[in-house]
Amino acid sequence: MKGIIIVNPSRFSGQEYQAERIKEELGKLGVKTEILSDAFKNAVVKDGKVLADTDCDFAVFLDKDKYLAATLSASGVRLFNRAEAIRLCDDKGETVVALSDKGLNLPETVFAPLCYREKFVTAELIEETVAAVKRRLGFPVVVKEGYGSMGTGVFLVENEEELVKISYELALKPHIYQKYLGRKKGTDVRVTVIGGKAVAAIERTNACDFRSNLAQGGSGRKITPPPEFISAAERAAEILGLDYCGVDILYGDNGEPFICEVNSNAFFKGTESVTGVNVAGLYAAHIVKETQKRNVY
Repeated sequence: MKGIIIVNPSRFSGQEYQAERIKEELGKLGVKTEILSDAFKNAVVKDGKVLADTDCDFAVFLDKDKYLAATLSASGVRLFNRAEAIRLCDDKGETVVALSDKGLNLPETVFAPLCYREKFVTAELIEETVAAVKRRLGFPVVVKEGYGSMGTGVFLVENEEELVKISYELALKPHIYQKYLGRKKGTDVRVTVIGGKAVAAIERTNACDFRSNLAQGGSGRKITPPPEFISAAERAAEILGLDYCGVDILYGDNGEPFICEVNSNAFFKGTESVTGVNVAGLYAAHIVKETQKRNVY
């Protein structure tokens, strides 16, 4: 069995760690893998057909390039995670829509109007947007850029003046507005799910920021979440079709779980360090199991 591990061409350090750990654990299972940052060169559409010059049984897709993921998938490569799951998780607005009407608690969300050019960003449009957000969500309110990770592009807005300002700043970018759940400010639960089962959980806390991300200065501690947190995380992973993910869960007013975000390529260094769980090893075992199952048919 042979596999490739696809990382972004920038090969930033967090992604490099993920790739090396997964490669290490796959190697222990007798699987040869190669880490590629130039996989985009191997996937093209020619003569109306999708072609992917890859000699592998599977690809661990640690990038967020939806075009590359879709092309490789169309050519028959089994991706971990699948292309559709990566696409849905990469766009925070799409994640909310995909998880809606499935029995999960989600923060109330208002979607920003799409603006194509700066000249269409009028005072009237911003006023209408701000009025809608203020009426539905109140203050403070969370504003999220559609794309971003590790807490970047996420803002806590305290009043109408700040909301007007950020609405102008983000007008040409996809973004959403969400009701702020402040029962435990700067705290959430990250549940790691592999193959549909929760395998580890940490509670992340940041005393200096409403964002609990470790990349934003938060710290983590190992916890055993309430059963409803586990079932919510597993259900979210199932809905989105994820082999592996980190589900970030907020505490509601009564301590109930609210799905904040679902990360298809969640960094697991912090989780492994805090919990002692070999996340990379569990993911590698799942990859091998699913690939073997696929090759039987």
